[in-house]
Amino acid sequence: MMDAFLSGAGQVFSPDTLIYMLIGSIAGIIAAAIPGFTVTMAIVLTLPLTFAMDPLQGIAVMLAVYVGGYTGGLISAALLGIPGTPSAVATTFDAFPMARAGEPGRALSLGIWASFFGTVLSTAVLIVAAPPLAVFAVRLGPWEYFSLIVFALTIVASLVGRSILRGLIAGAIGLAISTVGPDPIMGRPRFDFGIEMLAPGLSFLIVLIGIFAISQLLSEVEDARSVRSGTALSTKDIEFRTWAVMREVVMRPVNLIRSSIVGVLVGALPGAGGSIANLIAYDQAKRGSKTPEKFGTGTPEGVVASEAGNSATAGGGLIPMISLGIPGSAVDAILMASLMVHGISVGPRLILDNADLVYGMFVAMVVSSFMMLLVCLLSMRAFLRVTEIPKWLIVPAVIVCCVVGSFALNNRVSDLYLLGIVGLFGYVLRTLDYPLAPLVLGVILGPIAETNMRRALMTDADWTLFLTRPVSLIFLSAAALSVAWVIWKHRKSTRNRETAKQ
Repeated sequence: MMDAFLSGAGQVFSPDTLIYMLIGSIAGIIAAAIPGFTVTMAIVLTLPLTFAMDPLQGIAVMLAVYVGGYTGGLISAALLGIPGTPSAVATTFDAFPMARAGEPGRALSLGIWASFFGTVLSTAVLIVAAPPLAVFAVRLGPWEYFSLIVFALTIVASLVGRSILRGLIAGAIGLAISTVGPDPIMGRPRFDFGIEMLAPGLSFLIVLIGIFAISQLLSEVEDARSVRSGTALSTKDIEFRTWAVMREVVMRPVNLIRSSIVGVLVGALPGAGGSIANLIAYDQAKRGSKTPEKFGTGTPEGVVASEAGNSATAGGGLIPMISLGIPGSAVDAILMASLMVHGISVGPRLILDNADLVYGMFVAMVVSSFMMLLVCLLSMRAFLRVTEIPKWLIVPAVIVCCVVGSFALNNRVSDLYLLGIVGLFGYVLRTLDYPLAPLVLGVILGPIAETNMRRALMTDADWTLFLTRPVSLIFLSAAALSVAWVIWKHRKSTRNRETAKQ
């Protein structure tokens, strides 16, 4: 273990990796600070740039973007009243009133320090929890692993989006896309319908960029006005009392730790992510406060809770990805894709077969936290100006990055046509209010589920083993309960709305 840790740490602390991580941290903060340009989009655009890097170096850069992105949404949330990312929605409730009341520097500092401590605490939980889980998971057979992925898919479809049906449909579409091209066991072509460009299958990178980046950019084109808000604060108004604010955060450990734990638990639940953790942590802080009436007026507790909660999902989401091979969010799915591009098998044996890589990821998370803290405290005034850049300048530049990254994967022009088609399809789904995360996770998890199902049936053709093996039955039962619970909750909320109208 110590040898693996030292090997991973040595790779992370190499000068080249640190420089790339610093650039990634800045890029993540900037991307998240611009309303409409999410952390997921930043990660998707970073992925092609890591192809030429070593696996750990590439994943370290993406983790730096990841951590920086969760904090970047704070900037526009506090100063413009517009959440830069969905995970910063609750941050606007108190950070913006605090900034309007003449304390923009305090609002930013509270959020930055809360994000820092939330990420560090979640990384500590990740280091403690991931190895034992991996040891347990490696004992699972293909029956249990298939059932586990079915459970993950039902959770994702249930938690993402307002409609359980649309979530399930999106997940089913992702699974269908994953079946196009050679099958994972025998390599036989299927479902290409005689179309040459579909013969190799749809690369998960093409799907990721098309579904998340291109569809989002098409949505942004509909509103090409400047991001700048008429009520934006001047950079001259921002003053920091860094260490005083740090003591203010640390002296309220209950709120900080509680919110971080919420973030870890929500992050470890596949499909939830920072947007849900942000709101739950804020709600729990309000419930546990002695002065709940102050929430929404600019209270420090609200800022700390929301930012610690969403940042802690970074470490929490990596727990199922590293130990079980199941992404906790769409961003974690992209991190999985990065490892797969480098030929690294993601699953329960990841930490056993590539211990130096996993421990290097742990170190990279901590380093990314300190980089984010340093960059934010030193460059906040500059990042405020980034939010003033018109979208009509940003959108073309990002589209070029998407096209170059897609072509660089296989050097096939046909991939660019597929990128456009998938992007338009994602735009249509977004317009119809279908959640996109279940679709992408279906593309990532589909081949894994299929491979394990076929291995199980090749080992023993008795399909009832999926129901008679105890652990497999537990996962399948949990999947059924997950769907049933969401259906019940949806019907209950529908009845409540109808009662309120009456």
